[in-house]
Amino acid sequence: MNTDIKLADVTESFVSLFESNKDILLNGSNEHIKNIRKEAIGSLASLKIPGKKSEDYKYTPIGEHLLKELKHVLSPKIIDFNIEDIFSCDIPEIGTKAILVMNGFFLNQGEEITKYKNGVLIGSLKSAMKKYPELVNKHFAKYSNYKKDPISALNTAFAQDGVFLYVPKNVKHENSIQIINLLLSDEDQMVQHRNLFIIDEGAEAEVLICDHSLSTHEYLTNSVTEIFSDKNSNFNLTRIQNEHNNSVQITNTFAHQEKDSVVTSNTISLHGGMIRNNVNVTMNGENCENNSLGLFLADKDQHIDNFTYINHSKPNCISKQLYKGILDDNSKGAFTGRIHVWPDAQKTLAYQKNNSILLTDNAKMFSKPQLEIYADDVKCSHGATVGQLDEEALFYMMSRGISQKESRLLLMYAFAYEVISQIKLPALRERIIELVDKRLRGDLSRCNNCKINCR
Repeated sequence: MNTDIKLADVTESFVSLFESNKDILLNGSNEHIKNIRKEAIGSLASLKIPGKKSEDYKYTPIGEHLLKELKHVLSPKIIDFNIEDIFSCDIPEIGTKAILVMNGFFLNQGEEITKYKNGVLIGSLKSAMKKYPELVNKHFAKYSNYKKDPISALNTAFAQDGVFLYVPKNVKHENSIQIINLLLSDEDQMVQHRNLFIIDEGAEAEVLICDHSLSTHEYLTNSVTEIFSDKNSNFNLTRIQNEHNNSVQITNTFAHQEKDSVVTSNTISLHGGMIRNNVNVTMNGENCENNSLGLFLADKDQHIDNFTYINHSKPNCISKQLYKGILDDNSKGAFTGRIHVWPDAQKTLAYQKNNSILLTDNAKMFSKPQLEIYADDVKCSHGATVGQLDEEALFYMMSRGISQKESRLLLMYAFAYEVISQIKLPALRERIIELVDKRLRGDLSRCNNCKINCR
């Protein structure tokens, strides 16, 4: 039996799973959300889960992992533990509002929705569907293309909870918001959760997402984050991925920007078995600015793939993409960056750069930059390099009395710093510098701060 037939069976199994658990999956959703979920499972039934022949997933075998038998998390599982006894985050004490999500469900630490004096709302997406339906209904599933993308359709049908953020008009939320996604189970499982961030006109906010796994079982996470950035707003999203080698992580980030808005996303992949990060941006107003950055460090047999689609639909917009990777041992990396400039998007400025370093002959990197331009008054460029450490620079540093090991580490750190330097929050930037330094030295594992110490 070939893989395509097997994947068709997987699609049917998801549809069957939805139908047999419809009451659980639709519980807590208002009628509008229920209809979207039903549409999504219908879309999934008609779409194909990406296999080896899928161009967008050419370098990353998502289908192979979906074929595995994993327990599906459809409702919160009661786990008797004290979070402080088993886990401390890699990014502590940086003045953030911390929110915990356990196996895809908001971990209740008091109020499920916190409302600040300035009108900012933070909390459980499932609770927001009930308490603030006018906000959620307006934006939920509006920016993720679940009608054409099977991975988004899968999440839209099954994801029940996650984090909701609303920042009202002209409010600058001073404190960063930290979302800590935790995976903890006594069996292999598939987790799907969803975030919705609404940044109103003239508002500003910053969110940090940390992904961790706390037990050695196999995990497959399929998450969707939707961002609406209204006129003249400013939003920063930083993601730190630090899961173990038995984990498969698919992240889907959809950003929709209106006139004069600025959105910056930075994904730092420190550890994980297989990671696929999808970033989809639509600039729907003039004078938008988007910055999409990524840094990944891979070793052993790890596989990390970054896929970006930047959609310039209006004039006078700027987009910048910078993705860098350092690959060791038998690891594999991939980058596909697509810039689409529509006919009306004159005066577009779009830049894309992907640089990677291979530390061994067995490490591999696939880079596929793409420009699709239908306007004539634009400035667009892309570049990709795959190479090794600069031997001349290495020799120069060693000639100044620096050991070969330290010289290599300094060169790798300098290579990575271009991405890290774009993180605006000083405390966060300094902490990530420490984490990257530890990772390059081999001192950082996915459980460095986990007190379970499982192996």
